[in-house]
Amino acid sequence: MTDLEAPATPSRLQDALDAADLVAPASLFPCLGRVLPAVAGAIGVLDVPDADLSQKTLGLPDASRVCVVLVDGLGYANLAERAGHAPFLRRRLADSSPLTSTFPSTTATAMGTFGVALPPGRTGMLGYTVRDPATGELGNLVSWTGLPPAREWQRETTVFERLVAAGTSVTSIGPVRFSGSGLTEAALRGPTYKAAESLAARVDATLDALRRPGVAYLYWGDVDKAGHRHGWGSWQWGDALAELDAELGRLARSLPRDTVLVITADHGMVDVDRTLRWDAATHPVLGDGVALVAGEPRALHLHLEPGVDASMVADRWRDVLGDSAVVATRTEAADDDWFGDISAHVLPVIGDVVVAMAGRATVVDSRTQTPGSLDIIGVHGSLTRLEMLVPCVVVA
Repeated sequence: MTDLEAPATPSRLQDALDAADLVAPASLFPCLGRVLPAVAGAIGVLDVPDADLSQKTLGLPDASRVCVVLVDGLGYANLAERAGHAPFLRRRLADSSPLTSTFPSTTATAMGTFGVALPPGRTGMLGYTVRDPATGELGNLVSWTGLPPAREWQRETTVFERLVAAGTSVTSIGPVRFSGSGLTEAALRGPTYKAAESLAARVDATLDALRRPGVAYLYWGDVDKAGHRHGWGSWQWGDALAELDAELGRLARSLPRDTVLVITADHGMVDVDRTLRWDAATHPVLGDGVALVAGEPRALHLHLEPGVDASMVADRWRDVLGDSAVVATRTEAADDDWFGDISAHVLPVIGDVVVAMAGRATVVDSRTQTPGSLDIIGVHGSLTRLEMLVPCVVVA
């Protein structure tokens, strides 16, 4: 048993999660944070923590080269439902098992756990936005604005750093704007970075990197973008999936011998129901005593005004949201392992009250969210199976 998968214990919150059909953060599925330790095990770098166990858990064979593809927003259930657009992935999905994302099931949080192989309570990557305890202000973990330097915020050693220190060639392939970005430095620091914009160019760069033994990591974000703009049930999402699938097929056919290909994702997605949306900025009950709302519309961290009782605020939010959310105080969420093991410097980043939305409901905050962000259709962050389960397709 590791920090990544703590034992689930029956509790009032667990009962609430079950009633709302939400996945417990400590679930039966292996966590996304198992992927890179498994890669380390496959290439024989066993001094990475849990490398051998993770390799066995995910079923990766030994190899001289491993290619990891992370597709932003490609949930396991989303993919299974739309698999007609993805013949390459469809043929392999039935023989695979899903992994569990993090809570919140959002890019910054999931990428932290993916890259560091530790839970969000250790990385401090706790949502799309977070409150910086040093300033009391809202910071953005994706654009890395309003925050201290990435290495100060996320203090743990990444798996890529460990691989490079062991003498492994590691190459990260993504858009030029991500080279040296705050999120990259926080979650994925260590590799040589190769910039490529189109998916075809990234596949070509990956194949070039794997001419020599080592690890190549490829990121692709357009599936997530299509889902945000149009919803994961849209034809645009289907087209984005079809483009991805074609290039993944080309990548698999072109890889050198003795290469293992691992395809995974950071989170899935649900399409919003606008009739089940509340605005914390204007609602007289939800806004009472709340100084700052961090996180995102599916997973909120409520930071309260001084002297306001968290249990009373949690009760008020439960009364308003009813079956559309599971609401916990910081203590309750920590005790139930929503964030895994929590470092002392990360604890105040967690909201005094934490909210996980159910179904397709959202709570927005028009004081801090842009009009564009209020209009997105596909969302994620909470604990539904659509959001939490991600694929782990292994091609050897």
